[in-house]
Amino acid sequence: MIWIITGDALAWAFHDMANGKSGPLSAVAMFVSEQLRHVDWDGLRFYDFLFPLFLFVTGVSIVLSLPRLVEREGRWAAHRRVLTRSLLLFALGLIYYGGASNVWPDIRLLGVLQRIALCYMFASLLFLNLDLRGLVIAFLTLVVGYWALMTFVPVPETGAGSFTEEANLARWVDAHYLPGLRLYGEWDPEGLLSTLPAIGTCLLGVLTGIALKEMRAEPTQRALWLIGAGVVLIAAGYLWDLQFPIVKKIWTSSFVLVAGGYSVLLLGIFYLLLDVWGQKAWAPLFFWVGANSILLYMINGVVEFRALAARLIGGNISEFLDTQLTYGAGSLAKSAIGLGLAIAFAHVLYRRKIFLRV
Repeated sequence: MIWIITGDALAWAFHDMANGKSGPLSAVAMFVSEQLRHVDWDGLRFYDFLFPLFLFVTGVSIVLSLPRLVEREGRWAAHRRVLTRSLLLFALGLIYYGGASNVWPDIRLLGVLQRIALCYMFASLLFLNLDLRGLVIAFLTLVVGYWALMTFVPVPETGAGSFTEEANLARWVDAHYLPGLRLYGEWDPEGLLSTLPAIGTCLLGVLTGIALKEMRAEPTQRALWLIGAGVVLIAAGYLWDLQFPIVKKIWTSSFVLVAGGYSVLLLGIFYLLLDVWGQKAWAPLFFWVGANSILLYMINGVVEFRALAARLIGGNISEFLDTQLTYGAGSLAKSAIGLGLAIAFAHVLYRRKIFLRV
């Protein structure tokens, strides 16, 4: 969420500061700016990894929260809670993308929050009603089934097996069956067909959460198993990329494995740091932001923390930094102040125990 709030602005600030300059610092700044921008189509950068990481963490949280709800209130209460939460999150997504301010058909039905809602709902319902074997089969069905659809189902006037931006089955399905506003005209990166493998990403989080919870190993070994599993998934995803390219915008199955592999790898590393070694002194600000991540996302979409920062150091101050330091320094300062405002706001909410419960 920290990167989502400031990622775009930081990318352009670093790009402006490094553009046309030489030296190691400029090279690092240019590399960071590239990693904080989405790839045009196939491939993977750090910024492309953030959304699937969010879905993966959602899947892990399902394993940690739903069993307690079942114990307290029963299985059907858990089903109602899942459906209610999903509907509320879907409604927040509609509001985020304009709500009733636009006139149909200029209303975007599917977006980031709506995809999180759908993935949470289906992954939760599967978790509540299937055993481990059933969950593994469901995950494989989603990722392999999506690959089979995209590879073997012919697109009119194009044929089967096309994964280009201009001609692929996911784009065709959106163009013909997704009503309302689509982000890219004929299709949407959070479209209909690509939601299937996105559910698979969330299910991968569920499976990892079960492994973390049920694995019969001492904590250090558990962390190493997670790290190893992450490496295996990444390797498998890049092998699949040779036939089914890694494309976030249509959420290809190879993208599921690679992004999921990095997610498992990071979970193993942070589990080792925080839970096994007890190194938590550096982490509180992440707790503050993570406790109200959806609320921060909504507020940033409506108000934008960087716009608030511009009221403090925009105008002449930003221009002074650009001229006296280097071009882009003013933009970098606004991004940093905006991030600081977001973290400070999250800290206040955390201290007062105010949390958005969807």
